[in-house]
Amino acid sequence: MKKIIKNKYVLVVGIMAVFLFTTSLILLEDNKTISTSSQVLSTKKIEWGIKRNDNHEQPDLGKINKQIIDDAKGIAMGNKESKKVYLTFDEGYEAGYTEKILEVLKENKVPATFFITAHYVNTRSDLVQKMIDEGHIVGNHTVNHKSMPSLNTEEIKNEVMKLHTVIYEKFGYEMKYLRPPKGEYSETTVQYCNNLGYTTVMWSFAYDDWDEKKQDRQEYAKNKIIENIHNGAVILLHGNSKDNTNILDYCIKEIKNMGYEFASLDNFER
Repeated sequence: MKKIIKNKYVLVVGIMAVFLFTTSLILLEDNKTISTSSQVLSTKKIEWGIKRNDNHEQPDLGKINKQIIDDAKGIAMGNKESKKVYLTFDEGYEAGYTEKILEVLKENKVPATFFITAHYVNTRSDLVQKMIDEGHIVGNHTVNHKSMPSLNTEEIKNEVMKLHTVIYEKFGYEMKYLRPPKGEYSETTVQYCNNLGYTTVMWSFAYDDWDEKKQDRQEYAKNKIIENIHNGAVILLHGNSKDNTNILDYCIKEIKNMGYEFASLDNFER
């Protein structure tokens, strides 16, 4: 009898241990907080920023910023020794330039990633199809382009997965890369999106191209892009920029002449 009781006790203890171990790995949702058995992730909003270096050296991404992205196996800047660069576009809406951008990319055999919103796919699904057909990556820029740290986990899930579902049902294409709207994120949002199956993609170069009131500055735009190119650069350009559209061919050719290779995020080198 004692042996039977002892065996039952061992069995119960074993089941409890497995249960505790399993639940310690599950992320607990409570409005905007995600916690694990070992740490509580911060909900503090972070605005992505970089400190540029001269002479085509990699910029300083900031210790904390880089650590958060690296811990989540996200993408911000590639291998320091590799001359591969990665071209990305944010497409919150279509301003009439993407068709030409796609033509330039095709002529120069350059892959790119286009981060789109629900508004974009609802208004220009033909261009989304063209991106896919021509071998580019279509990334998730959320449904409504809201700052993620201002949302709870259920709202984040809706912003990400509703667009994911639409793209899959409409094109049979499954997105896997996400760029946080406005470059705003937190430890919590990055980890939660990771759990949704997404790789967060930031950048190591950007400039004020998104402002449609700051166009017709082609020499300025050329200089900004060319002077700041570096090994492993993740380049962020906005598809609503007339200047970007007009200088894209020049910049691609010049960057190639400098010995750099344009690569897909699918072939990202850490």
